[in-house]
Amino acid sequence: MKILMIAPVPFVEPRGAVFQVYDRLRALSQLGHQVDLVTYPIGQDASLPGLRIHRAWGFPGLKRVKVGPSAAKFPLDALLFLRALPLLLTHRYDAIHTHLEAGFFGAILGWLFRLPHVYDMHDDLSEQLVNARFTKSRLLIGLMENVERLILRSARVIIYVYPELRQTIARFAPKTPDERTVLIYNTAVGGEALTASGSEVEAKLAAMRQSLDLGPSDGPVLVYTGTFEGYQGLNLLVGSMPAVLAQHPGARYVLVGGLAEQIEQVRGWAQAAGMEHALRLPGRRPMEEMPLYMRLADVLVSPRAEGTNTPLKLFSYLAAGKPIVATAIHSNTQVLTPQVAELVAPTAEGLAQGTLHVLGDAGYAQWMSANARELAAREYSFDAFVRGVAHAYSMVGPPSGKLPGKHAAPDAGVDAQPIPTPVETST
Repeated sequence: MKILMIAPVPFVEPRGAVFQVYDRLRALSQLGHQVDLVTYPIGQDASLPGLRIHRAWGFPGLKRVKVGPSAAKFPLDALLFLRALPLLLTHRYDAIHTHLEAGFFGAILGWLFRLPHVYDMHDDLSEQLVNARFTKSRLLIGLMENVERLILRSARVIIYVYPELRQTIARFAPKTPDERTVLIYNTAVGGEALTASGSEVEAKLAAMRQSLDLGPSDGPVLVYTGTFEGYQGLNLLVGSMPAVLAQHPGARYVLVGGLAEQIEQVRGWAQAAGMEHALRLPGRRPMEEMPLYMRLADVLVSPRAEGTNTPLKLFSYLAAGKPIVATAIHSNTQVLTPQVAELVAPTAEGLAQGTLHVLGDAGYAQWMSANARELAAREYSFDAFVRGVAHAYSMVGPPSGKLPGKHAAPDAGVDAQPIPTPVETST
């Protein structure tokens, strides 16, 4: 098929929504589809067979887009729509595939051009406004609920990425048949780099330890990857450090991600607790480094404090085969069970107790790690991901080739090997 995909994200940057778009593109490429991607004028290019990237025009002064809802998205999304429209007027497509709030464009453009709309549902958009503390206005939240209702009712196929979203679909589009919805868990991104071995990997790990000022006597190393938004619970993680370091003075916490002001906030928490010496804050790092950070870890942590969406990092954590300590909230427990992770209360005390349990029982830690790796291979492999995408597109229907008017078929793009699959660092 020839697909127009609209993704209101800075493609490619290290954040969860971007990785979801990228992996969907990888799967479509592997299945032989051709995709024209319309996205923001921010981010690094990526090469995949059959992919051509069309960037929207920039808006003066906008060089960065924060995670989640933001005022910056309004002008960027308007320009995104204006970039997609002429492509539909001059090219022939078999489907429109949208992500996030661009589903609104998919509903309109799919109706105008009589094209099936595939909606990639990352989250509940109206709930996201509340969770991100973007607004408390019932008017705006109600407006977004109506937008979601339109999106979901317009879609020929709805791809949702964690089970909780099926309830949102039932709420806004109760007549949507099950055969129009497909649950596709995000994959364990990072590829073979998560479990690779050899002298080159060891040399890279040694260099990383040196860059993080981790000496021979330092350890164990606890690693978090992701955004530094408030809902991630990093204040709880920093609050757990004193109790852990009381028993493991050499423990070091490596928190990867965050913007400059967020990093300084976390550093301030650590200073106030007298824990700054045990904290490493390398900032946002290139995607290809993320598997190395997970290889560096003795324990991987997901201290999420609130929310229902499943963090993309969890799939990489599982595939890495390292002990996981995670808060026992619905966001985490949709994927994690007591067999694959130490699930704890979403408090500093809970995180401390869970971490000490894992560090104090090597046999238990190894048992969990083996279970995690086996679960990732069985349920969350990229092969399973591709099969899910293939199933979703089997419901779209065959390429029609009967659209009215004179259209030029989109260029298939330059064949290229996929760039190394990124590991989520910002969900």
